Amino acid sequence: MTTGKLIIFDTTLRDGEQSPGASMTKDEKLRIARQLERLKVDVIEAGFPASSNGDFEAVAAIARVIKDCTVAGLSRANDKDIQRCIDALKGAKSWRVHTFLATSELHMKMKLRMTPDQVFEQAKLAVKFARNACPDVEFSPEDASRSDIDFLCRVLEAVIQEGATTINIPDTVGYAVPEQYGELIRKLREKIPNSDKAVWSVHCHNDLGMAVANSLAAVRIGGARQIECTMNGLGERAGNTSLEEVVMALRTRKDFFNLETRIDTTQIVPASRLVSQITGFVVQPNKAVVGANAFAHASGIHQDGVIKARETYEIMTAEDVGWAANKIVLGKLSGRTAFKQRLKELGVELESDDGYNKAFVRFKELADKKAEIFDEDLLALVAQEAGIASDEVWSLVSMSQGSGTSDKPHATIVMKQNGKDVKAESKGDGPVDAIFKAIESVAKSGAELLLFSVNAVTQGTESQGEVTVRLSKGGRIVNGVGADTDIVVASAKAYISALNKIESKVERVNPQYQARH
Repeated sequence: MTTGKLIIFDTTLRDGEQSPGASMTKDEKLRIARQLERLKVDVIEAGFPASSNGDFEAVAAIARVIKDCTVAGLSRANDKDIQRCIDALKGAKSWRVHTFLATSELHMKMKLRMTPDQVFEQAKLAVKFARNACPDVEFSPEDASRSDIDFLCRVLEAVIQEGATTINIPDTVGYAVPEQYGELIRKLREKIPNSDKAVWSVHCHNDLGMAVANSLAAVRIGGARQIECTMNGLGERAGNTSLEEVVMALRTRKDFFNLETRIDTTQIVPASRLVSQITGFVVQPNKAVVGANAFAHASGIHQDGVIKARETYEIMTAEDVGWAANKIVLGKLSGRTAFKQRLKELGVELESDDGYNKAFVRFKELADKKAEIFDEDLLALVAQEAGIASDEVWSLVSMSQGSGTSDKPHATIVMKQNGKDVKAESKGDGPVDAIFKAIESVAKSGAELLLFSVNAVTQGTESQGEVTVRLSKGGRIVNGVGADTDIVVASAKAYISALNKIESKVERVNPQYQARH
């Protein structure tokens, strides 16, 4: 039997960004897009160009840089949105316009305030307009899994006739169950006369924890040949279909699905780490494929079995997906060339020589504190360097703190504010609280702290701690990342990083806030 091909459509930069707090700058999106290209996804949905000038610029930048993937942009089904999408994407080697319009009775009546006939005509006009400029057009009937199937057939037949090359069936609110969803795709393909003229795609949300199962059922039962997904299952509410789970399910159970992708699976873990570092969304330890415990065996019986024969308890290997031992790569005597070469081997590209020089200085500072430098340390260091703006308002000069069972925790900090040293002291409920209050006593940002998260970069007591701080102010939700062998220092770095992003003129508006205003 001939093995079929499945298209992997990654929407981390668009739908994944709709997670509150996951909004990214243009440079952050570019870093992730380059990693997705190394991962060899087929399509990168780079953003929603009409949503903001910042997103338009990010999509345009990605379109210019990416050569080995199709770059897609999302648009509502109107000429203005579609033209904005076309303008952002036209510099790409391969590009796609993805337009959508709701088709469920609930959405048409309550959200669009349109009749079914109006939706039908609008969908046709939108696809026709897009197709006149772009040879690759995808159409999505939003909330398809709760739409009347006869109306869906009518709309989809018409948009295929107008030139849609991909038909995507979204389970927008995660309402579907696998058998039902797979049957829906099968019935649509059987009932629509020209269904063979388009690639059938699925986009599932994880509200009931079935996004991956629904997507695979659509492939197996319904004959879908594109899955829309995100790294780490990132996305609004409970998230989207997880790219790593879908890809490894197809690879591990090729005997069942008889499908393959072009994904370089050894790039899965690096992509997962990068998305986690940039968005501040930590991967849970027991997350399939990319979680820290995904290949760990605590049970004595399991350990014994794995030692005797790995396949007794492992259906795939850690190396398959890019996990590697904490390899010691560099030390305090390592030079710039070795440092830059190792970053290149890890798939890290910085924008300029100045960026490499600054990162190298931080590496040397870390090597003075930590005898063994691992790949994970380098990735954390680079993530922190990438989060430092050239026009930063605040920077850390020095700090000290004290706490104990009988003393009120206290902290002293010296920061530079636009090049001038500013000193502050404060007490708090703990050392981190004290340092945050000291920073705020001079910054006076008025921002709300949404998240404080600490993770060990590697194993052992010498490990760097990587801290993520998420702040919100005036509709802007930003993440700051800091890494250091001292957790409190890492916390201060992360908070200051987030403050600089709050102060930055770079557009970074939470998509959900924007949609309401």
